[in-house]
Amino acid sequence: MAPIPPGIRFLTSFNRDQWYRAFTFFLTFLLYTSFHLSRKPISIVKSELHKNCSAEYSEGDGSQRPQIQTDCSWKPFDKSNYKQLLGAMDYSFLCAYAVGMYLSGIIGERLPIRLYLTVGMVTSGLFTCLFGLGYIYNIHSLGFYIFIQVANGLVQTTGWPSVVTCIGNWFGKGRRGLIMGVWNSHTSVGNILGSLIAGCYVSSNWGMSFIVPGVIIMVMGVVCFLFLIEHPNDLKSISSQNTSLGNKKLQKSWTGRNGQGDLQYKPNKTQSWDTELLLPQQPRDGVCAERDGVCVPVQQLVVVKSETEPSAISFMGALRIPGVVEFSLCLLFAKLVSYTFLFWLPMYMTKAAHLDAKKAGDLSTLFDVGGIVGGILAGVISDKLGKRASTCAVMLLLAAPTLYGFSMISELGTGPTIVMLLVCGGLVNGPYSLITTAVSADLGTHKSLKGNARALSTVTAIIDGTGSVGAAVGPLLAGAAVGPLLAGLLSAHGWDQVFYMLMTADFFALLMLLRLVMKEMKSRTSRPGVTVE
Repeated sequence: MAPIPPGIRFLTSFNRDQWYRAFTFFLTFLLYTSFHLSRKPISIVKSELHKNCSAEYSEGDGSQRPQIQTDCSWKPFDKSNYKQLLGAMDYSFLCAYAVGMYLSGIIGERLPIRLYLTVGMVTSGLFTCLFGLGYIYNIHSLGFYIFIQVANGLVQTTGWPSVVTCIGNWFGKGRRGLIMGVWNSHTSVGNILGSLIAGCYVSSNWGMSFIVPGVIIMVMGVVCFLFLIEHPNDLKSISSQNTSLGNKKLQKSWTGRNGQGDLQYKPNKTQSWDTELLLPQQPRDGVCAERDGVCVPVQQLVVVKSETEPSAISFMGALRIPGVVEFSLCLLFAKLVSYTFLFWLPMYMTKAAHLDAKKAGDLSTLFDVGGIVGGILAGVISDKLGKRASTCAVMLLLAAPTLYGFSMISELGTGPTIVMLLVCGGLVNGPYSLITTAVSADLGTHKSLKGNARALSTVTAIIDGTGSVGAAVGPLLAGAAVGPLLAGLLSAHGWDQVFYMLMTADFFALLMLLRLVMKEMKSRTSRPGVTVE
């Protein structure tokens, strides 16, 4: 007999639960990658919305030299205030996303996650395609594009609470920081893929830059409907159904010594076998079994549930979970810093480092690369120490002077700029990644909930929704590259003021965690998770 190949031995070394866990990890990674993939085209297409130049050649009157007619705009973005109009689309999406996130978790907690996420993805893909159809059908109404951005911002809030709830259900606290740190790289992967896809069509037909990502997220919505498993207990229902089919005879009376029914079993079809108990019921009149000439009353066995189904948690109930308010406010300031970098970093590098637009855009991706590494490191360290708040606090404390150093070193050349981009990306996005993933999952399964895992969706939405407020406010204050509505409250006074604002935001983020850090310092346990009382 031939030996089993080592690859097959490796594959068969995993049990069924491990395979399902890996499948859920990979599937939710792809699902949220498609969300970010569909968000990215707007930042790529903006230059075309204001500069959509095409040259048409026509014969001159009695001359062989062609006349060139040039159109360098896409109405309504052809006006002098085009930056404000483009900024209005950005903030329409961000504000709708921030407001909708608070509602999304509460709604998602009361609906099946698989169906809720499927509807959100298909609807988001539809709105993304509609934006691209504006080019194909020559639509020039600002209200049309603003409406699509608002609607898309609302429906995209179905994504984050749903995927975090699924991944939190499947992975325990032991290595949750590391696993979610790796898993959270889907945001950068989605941004990169979205940029590549949009870049393929932006110069020839920018409408396809939206239509193709829109179709992709709709297809992934169908995949979600067909394959997503919300909770490991859902698999037990399959085995319980098979077991019940093989034991239909138990519904009949069990045969006694004299052919009479001694015991009767009545299964409840709406309850799973692993949550049921057999309890005796009072004997019914006229039901008895003859034993030695004596009629003995029969006790009927019925199936009852061992514990009631946990009810959905309220918004105020989620806020009362220890640590939710502190981490939510911390994320507000941390996400403010992260999204401010996201919006205006390329512009700053063109001004401060004297780089051309393409090179500045390429170098700015290193900030995301550093963010991936920082998120993984934050997860590993917090798993090892069992102190999520302390890990975030240390990274925030180091981020403030690093931001100041970046403002100084970025003027010295490309080499130092690359190093500082990686370091800043890791320190800025590390706490942001940890709070939105592992911390949210820890709080959503806090011991005060007594096993009610249905609160995870609401807790995740509250934390990320609060952070999204900072994501909308930060670029507005800093004066992002897109030209915000207020034309930049700080950048008009110099980039140094912007960095002072970012360092102040980091300080406030750290301040929000001080109580939790003190709790963790007093605690001697090293159990992974959030140590709060």
